[in-house]
Amino acid sequence: MKAILVNKDKSLRWDTVPDPMMKSDEALIKIEAAALNRADLMQREGDYPPPPGCPEWMGLEVAGEIVALGEAAAAESSWQIGDKVCALLGGGGYAEYVSVKYDMLMPVPKGCSMVEAAAIPEAFATAYLNLFIEGGIKEGDTLLMNAGASGLASVIIPMAKAFGVRVITTVLTEDKAKGIAHLGADRVVVTAKEDIAAALREELENGHPVDVAIDCLGGEIMGKCLHYLSHGARWIMIAALAGRMTEIDLKNIYVRNVRVIGSTLRSRTPEMKAKILAGIVRDVYPKIEAGLVKPTVFAVLPIERAEEAQDILYQGKNIGKVVLTVS
Repeated sequence: MKAILVNKDKSLRWDTVPDPMMKSDEALIKIEAAALNRADLMQREGDYPPPPGCPEWMGLEVAGEIVALGEAAAAESSWQIGDKVCALLGGGGYAEYVSVKYDMLMPVPKGCSMVEAAAIPEAFATAYLNLFIEGGIKEGDTLLMNAGASGLASVIIPMAKAFGVRVITTVLTEDKAKGIAHLGADRVVVTAKEDIAAALREELENGHPVDVAIDCLGGEIMGKCLHYLSHGARWIMIAALAGRMTEIDLKNIYVRNVRVIGSTLRSRTPEMKAKILAGIVRDVYPKIEAGLVKPTVFAVLPIERAEEAQDILYQGKNIGKVVLTVS
């Protein structure tokens, strides 16, 4: 089969690789679409190696068709050859085929295309993990979701809104704010002209302190924002794109009982990931099929143009997900 490989100069090529070796508890998926994530860029740069046993090529989420089932997968699950599925992977999605343990599969939601389905597993699992498991968010809470134009925010914002959560988000420019208007955030802070810490102070004074923050930026501003959260708030760090260092007033942390939580999906055990996916199908799929939550797809390119697709993420042009199609 073919897959996207990284050359020594970090450029990408579509080249021949060995076919997947399917284990007894795995399904073989003929990939129709694969969505991009920032983790793919990190892996391409050599900073985010795939877990042991996973293919060396990138790709954390795909949609496709089951073309073979291992003996245990057939016996222990309800999956059938020919089922259309989307899958959460440790790696290997930028390819024609991938083998994946049967409990890492989800059905394609009713009303979703295969391109949209490919944009579900990683982003929706990350959203579900941090909103409901780490964040313990509930109806009536206020969420701060930084980087509102990101692919992850395009899932987290409408998912939170569908469960009755008030949402504050940040973007760099007015154009980005207009581009995410359809997501339905209650307040969009344009950081080119407004200080997010000042905005959170205003929210606190007006009785809407942040209960849960999901932060992929970090940097200096993170420590300043911690002053203006609710008592018992959870600040969840999932990346540090704006910088790894900040200054925190520790007294504010213990007086407000604020918890700072580090969280990545990729480091979770397979059992935990299976639990998250089951939770998505149980709790979130009804919202998807009712039209309340849907992946925002920014661009669709053939997999042979993977380098061009990743450049969209490198340059921060996307509002929502970029998806590769495999013919």
